[in-house]
Amino acid sequence: MIFEHEIPSGSRLYFGKSAKVKREIEHIAGETLEALGFEEIVTPIFSYHQHESFSNLKPLIRLNDEQNHEVTLRADSTVDVVRIVTKRLGRSMESKKWFYIQPTVTFPTREQYQVGAEVIDGSFSELANVTVEMMRALDLSPIMQLANIRIPHLLNEKYGISLDLLRSTNIEKIMKADLPWIEKLVRLHKVEELSDLSSFPDDIAEELELIKKAAEEICYENIVISPLYYAKMRYYESLTFKMFEANSLLAMGGIYTVDETEAAGFALYTDECITNKMSRK
Repeated sequence: MIFEHEIPSGSRLYFGKSAKVKREIEHIAGETLEALGFEEIVTPIFSYHQHESFSNLKPLIRLNDEQNHEVTLRADSTVDVVRIVTKRLGRSMESKKWFYIQPTVTFPTREQYQVGAEVIDGSFSELANVTVEMMRALDLSPIMQLANIRIPHLLNEKYGISLDLLRSTNIEKIMKADLPWIEKLVRLHKVEELSDLSSFPDDIAEELELIKKAAEEICYENIVISPLYYAKMRYYESLTFKMFEANSLLAMGGIYTVDETEAAGFALYTDECITNKMSRK
């Protein structure tokens, strides 16, 4: 029996103080991004292209349009924002910097409020610094974790380490790989540990150098590195970052390519930020 006051598991309800905190976060984030030259966009909740954002299609909630074409509810904003900006608005809009404040929904009934931004032809360090600026405006100071998705792909394609092991961070089995440098790679955690990359093969060292250079360009002190991190979103292909406090992921971003358009973007996870701020009160 479902009572009339019940809401589905995974959905969101904010009221009183929590609703006020949500409104304040979204207002501050919007004002900060506008001051940094971003324009706002609100994309449709229905999409034809969400399947291109996920390696696992199970999270997508599927419907059909009047022509019986499959559509899904918005489970991720990035691909749709880039396509709409470059293909639908491209001829009439010159801006390459866009932000959105809108929820995503995934199967079966999970809502997630987000503040996100995408920059066409943007750089990784540019977007990372924008995220840092927004965190400061919100009085949040999480750890920033830098990674490079090319490293796990190289480990898989050239050195025989399964992506499943990397996806699950199975350190014990990864360490068993017959590679003289794998233990050092696994143990890399601090930016200063990237000062000497001579013990790594050239291809791995080249990707680690990108992490090092990005860290030098980001105006933030609380940075760690995670060379083995493997993102589940299909469009990330190189540098990525996560910002977290305790076990809460507050933001995530990176560089990617959609339909041959290179871009950089991030998402701030509003619900986790609300929980963080409410815990201080």
